[in-house]
Amino acid sequence: MTVADTGTERAVALAAAARSALDSVRDPELDEPVTDLGFVGECTVDDAGSATVRLRLPTYFCAPNFAFLMVADAYDAVSTVDGVTSADVALVDHFASDEINSGVAARAGFSSSFDGLADGELDELRVEFLRKAVLAGTDRVCRPLLATGSAPEELAALTLGSAPGSADLDRLRSRRAELGLPAGDDDPLVIDPTGRAVGVDALPLHLRRARSTRVSIEANAGFCRGLLETRYG
Repeated sequence: MTVADTGTERAVALAAAARSALDSVRDPELDEPVTDLGFVGECTVDDAGSATVRLRLPTYFCAPNFAFLMVADAYDAVSTVDGVTSADVALVDHFASDEINSGVAARAGFSSSFDGLADGELDELRVEFLRKAVLAGTDRVCRPLLATGSAPEELAALTLGSAPGSADLDRLRSRRAELGLPAGDDDPLVIDPTGRAVGVDALPLHLRRARSTRVSIEANAGFCRGLLETRYG
């Protein structure tokens, strides 16, 4: 094996690691990885460890605050990959690409990147979408249980540890933990935004809200996939 061959193998391995790291970056509104959504147009790493990532979105006018979060999160994810020495992460084909890319590269916040146009940072926006993700996740876990005959009383009494294991349950735990909500085995499966158990009387309304939130998120995700396919093929 030549030195050049070794370098190429290293670059391929680093690119695979970088792309794997991007799996942790989610569209904040859709609560899905940018890799699954098709938002990663390019992800390469050269022999020296310099990573190049290009993100693309379904339309030229996608919300700049959502886009900023994804580019910033992608930069953080790729920069932490062992062996990556530098990261060039940029959004392409977007009306606010210049502001977003320069702001993320400078490690400036959203407000500084859009000086005079933004009222503040995006922490509360991220939290709001996480709350919606928890609601949607609650529906994904509870709906199959109701469909197989679980009574509301049984559902209200379930804990995360006693609920049937699934990828959706793991995802719900993760989102709750990100919000600082109870996520242990002994914690209630169905909780309100404060982390308290939802009782039997309040359960039907809570689950209707959870269902409508899930349907809305999944419909938006399908719409975005269709737009992206139309735009880029």
